[in-house]
Amino acid sequence: MVKSRSIEHQFHGETLLSELVTADKARATIILLPTVAGVSDLELGFAQTLAGKGYNAFVADLYGKEFRGSGREIGAQQMKRLRANRAALGNRLLAVIETVRGLPDTGTGIVAIGFCFGGLCALDLARTGVDIAGVASFHGLFDPTGLPPRPIKAKVIAFHGWDDPLAPPAKVVALGQELTSAGADWQIHAFGNTVHAFTNPGADAFGNPATKFSSDANRRSWRALDGFLDDLFPTNG
Repeated sequence: MVKSRSIEHQFHGETLLSELVTADKARATIILLPTVAGVSDLELGFAQTLAGKGYNAFVADLYGKEFRGSGREIGAQQMKRLRANRAALGNRLLAVIETVRGLPDTGTGIVAIGFCFGGLCALDLARTGVDIAGVASFHGLFDPTGLPPRPIKAKVIAFHGWDDPLAPPAKVVALGQELTSAGADWQIHAFGNTVHAFTNPGADAFGNPATKFSSDANRRSWRALDGFLDDLFPTNG
């Protein structure tokens, strides 16, 4: 039976309000790192789907309890605040990991997946060298942190729209080179004729040609994530 509850946790005096969706006898726990809008129905829907597949899903609030439901404009301000200090952002993400590790029944391991800004956060988690099973970025931002590089322990997979103006081909190549230099086990899946936000059915309503839902890229990326998770957490038989 899938169950949901809110989890309050702290980071340097800030109260964060995340959502935990649990499955019976979870295979593993997946942390979902939201888009620029923060925790929304989009990620909560993804969490329900993942719980239905046998995973616990922790939808992480990165901005703060007071900003829940504030919308994309406020979210953009908070994203700018967090991106301004990537070292502090990395520490914030590591605090999320510790919160999840303190939960009961996390299964056999932890994976972090992120969307848009959350994709950058997933990659930044890997860049900290944290010892988790894997990270996945969906139409994420690829900008490096500018911090001293560390060996990457988590396996990395990135799903990318080739025509995404927020991560043009040169940044895709640079990410691959960065991950190779860090000794990572990595994959990048690029989808042609696809721009930013391709997993979000509401993306077309933003009125921005850079953001558009793609049913094909959405389906293919989630199917590939299933395979990635099966490799990380194989089932008997």
